[in-house]
Amino acid sequence: METLFERVVPVLRIFDVAKAREFYLDVLGLEIDWEHRHAEEFPLYIKVSRGDLALHLGEQHGDACPGSTVYVYMRGLTGLHAEISATGYAYSRPGLEEQPWGMREMTVTDPFGNRIRFGETI
Repeated sequence: METLFERVVPVLRIFDVAKAREFYLDVLGLEIDWEHRHAEEFPLYIKVSRGDLALHLGEQHGDACPGSTVYVYMRGLTGLHAEISATGYAYSRPGLEEQPWGMREMTVTDPFGNRIRFGETI
């Protein structure tokens, strides 16, 4: 039987749900697809998405390593940059960089040190 990979969903470590919501929902414009806790006092695990971009955010100690980088290939990077800039979010003022390997990139860093690098072919 042939092996077929269907989708990759990165898991990013978070430490504060309110800050995560502010960044991922208000700044990046993602929506919550679902949330899960094993019990009320347990860490939260969230799936957020926007279009074909999906991320899992976990408070659980073993879910992910803080300070990770995720690379997102996309189209419409200039528009996303303008959208993020218009939010006025004080903790992230990303710029656009043209790379010599033919990509335009923008890196945003969440409140927990995770980086999401958005890249578009020039």
